[in-house]
Amino acid sequence: MSSVAVIRVDSSEQIGSGHLMRCLTLAEQMRKKNAEVHFISRDLIGSLHRMVTEHGFSLHLLPRHEMQANLTGYAAWLTVLQTMDAEETATILRQIPPVDRLVVDSYALDIVWEQQMRSLVREIFVIDDLANRQHDCDILLDQNFYREMQYRYDGLVPPKCKLLLGPPHALLREEFYAARAHLRKRDGRLRRILVFYGGSDATCETEKAIHALLQLHLPSVDVDVVVGGSNPQRTYIENLCASHGFLHYHCQVSHMAQLMANADLGLGAGGTTSWERCFLGLPTIVTAIAENQFEVCRDCAEAGLIHYLGKWDEVTAADLMRAVSKYMNPKLLKDFQQTCSIHM
Repeated sequence: MSSVAVIRVDSSEQIGSGHLMRCLTLAEQMRKKNAEVHFISRDLIGSLHRMVTEHGFSLHLLPRHEMQANLTGYAAWLTVLQTMDAEETATILRQIPPVDRLVVDSYALDIVWEQQMRSLVREIFVIDDLANRQHDCDILLDQNFYREMQYRYDGLVPPKCKLLLGPPHALLREEFYAARAHLRKRDGRLRRILVFYGGSDATCETEKAIHALLQLHLPSVDVDVVVGGSNPQRTYIENLCASHGFLHYHCQVSHMAQLMANADLGLGAGGTTSWERCFLGLPTIVTAIAENQFEVCRDCAEAGLIHYLGKWDEVTAADLMRAVSKYMNPKLLKDFQQTCSIHM
């Protein structure tokens, strides 16, 4: 008899695509174990919820609302109070066969929302990165690398909650395991660069990186530029790439693992793609594009996993030029290639 799982997750221009993508990975894993998987997502501006049905899962849309003026920070991601979100979600849950597992991946939801779900499901599985609020959950996954990560959720989850902490629990699509099985040995020579700053890139890091690379004049280097379908600047970026033969434009790709495996150096953001890059041993120059990435980027840099430049509003094209120039030295790039991998 198959189990029933429901995943509550959103994507938008503001949120990006990372939460949805990792939930799709988890959904695929649960489907392989014969689970019937449903998604509940709000119809937000720039949402990529169509990907849910494209992957063959059931989608239940929460209605779009005007942003409530009193919502700030992550709470604004929902556009409504979490109590209203809980009521709307509960209405859908009652229409689905008895739910064995409810997965929730949203920085805007916490113990208040989860307690309203408790009587409607058998198990609550929270995916989090922040460790900044209380949860009423049975399982919590935080796939990020932190110093002393084992203490991050002390006092924030019930005593019996099962904690899945660190990159060994990272949600990676099957394509990454296949790519790693045939991964070439990088030799320190810089032939190909991958540029990817997340699905929406709200801080316009992609354009900054392209302008830095154009100023470096790299005649023997090809550059793959990847943007998400929710990137509002994607047409401009596509046209910019078309004007330069060494820039190769990709939008909403399904072969990210191959692009990472082909690259010798990456330019990107912190966040969920960090563990994909580390899994495939791709050394990356990283800009933090959100406040929740600051700590994990610093800790990863100290461990030699990334070259961290700083936060988005402090990193300039000149900073990127200097960092890329450094790794045009084969010895320095090879050293970086040997320290950026992490066992998962």
